[in-house]
Amino acid sequence: MIVRRIGRRLVIIAAIVLIAGVAAAAVATRNLRSGKTGGPLQAVSAPADVVARGKYLAAAADCAACHTAPGGAPFAGGLAMPSGFGTIYATNITPDPDDGIGRWSAEDFWRALHDGIRRDGRQLYPAMPYTSYRGMTRSDADAIYAYMMRLRPMKVANRRTELNFPFNIRLGMLGWNVLFLHDSLPAVSAGSSPAWQRGRYLVNVLGHCGECHTPRGIAGEMELSRALTGFALSRVAAPDITPSALASRGWTAAGLRAYLGRGLARQGSAFGDMHPVIMLSTRNLTAEDLDAVATYLLGDKAPPPAPAATESAAANDAGRMSYVALCAGCHGLDGNGVPNTVVAMRDNSTLRLADPRNLIVAMLDGIGAENFPHRASMQAMPGFSDKLSDAEAAALANYLRVTWGGQKGDVTPAAVQALR
Repeated sequence: MIVRRIGRRLVIIAAIVLIAGVAAAAVATRNLRSGKTGGPLQAVSAPADVVARGKYLAAAADCAACHTAPGGAPFAGGLAMPSGFGTIYATNITPDPDDGIGRWSAEDFWRALHDGIRRDGRQLYPAMPYTSYRGMTRSDADAIYAYMMRLRPMKVANRRTELNFPFNIRLGMLGWNVLFLHDSLPAVSAGSSPAWQRGRYLVNVLGHCGECHTPRGIAGEMELSRALTGFALSRVAAPDITPSALASRGWTAAGLRAYLGRGLARQGSAFGDMHPVIMLSTRNLTAEDLDAVATYLLGDKAPPPAPAATESAAANDAGRMSYVALCAGCHGLDGNGVPNTVVAMRDNSTLRLADPRNLIVAMLDGIGAENFPHRASMQAMPGFSDKLSDAEAAALANYLRVTWGGQKGDVTPAAVQALR
């Protein structure tokens, strides 16, 4: 039955893609032949306060995280974004006339954010989160455009996408948009206060949090019926950040504000893909906007944080031996860590996740010093993949989860092996 449903869905998708592709082929060809890719350089004149607002909004929208390659110039593109469909490379969005957006008008920029359409008329792939940015106001889009056009032009050529057939046919995105592009995204919490309303805009639209934290369907679409319930889009999974899930892991509004503003809270520190999000985006938010994000994620009436149900440290002797040998020197025998230097095990949100994936990845890979450039006192964590066998790593994970996470000791050596 499930196979039949999936089969019917694929047939429907294929039909819509085909029809939309044929209908749009003439339009796209006309755009390309009309010189739409050329045109004059855009001279943008905007008041200083609009440009400053655009800079703030670009940070809130986390543009730099995707459009800056490791070691590359800011906003000059080149970042590789692997997916199950192939690899997409972020584009240059500096005002260079040939490789960037120097010839883009404010209307071109708006169409890209709102409709997922490039200046040449071709479709963008939803690695560019226009599925979330569609809810952005025109005035905010124009302010971001004004800021971007004031950046230093960088002559960095864009890399072609490396998607598998048939996903490399951009016209197919017309059919995808018919099915999956919505004017607004659902609310995940209850509220109506001004802070809640602002937080919804910051989370759902500018911050596009759902692009990572919402499960994806067979066609790569966000499954909006399960918005923000978590998804493993990369090696480190984006956890469930709905109100009940956050409360079940001990999160409070104060904890969320600290985490998003500094990358460090009593509930843990940021690592994996959340590190650049915090470094380049959320730590630049005003105190009022951080309050708004926390208000939206938990709701106007935040559920009370649940204390972790912990057990005796003797629950797992093999795991405890590894903890004492490898971890206690920094995190302490009591798991209290060192304030502002070493993350505590007590109340640690990662240990309280039902899925042990992120804990196993942190144990194997470690957390490098690059995660803490603005917190020089923070202690980097080495990886232990070369020191722990699969069985030893599973025992350590179970010791941590049972002792401080209130979870079952059900991590298996096979689960560790799968993430090596």
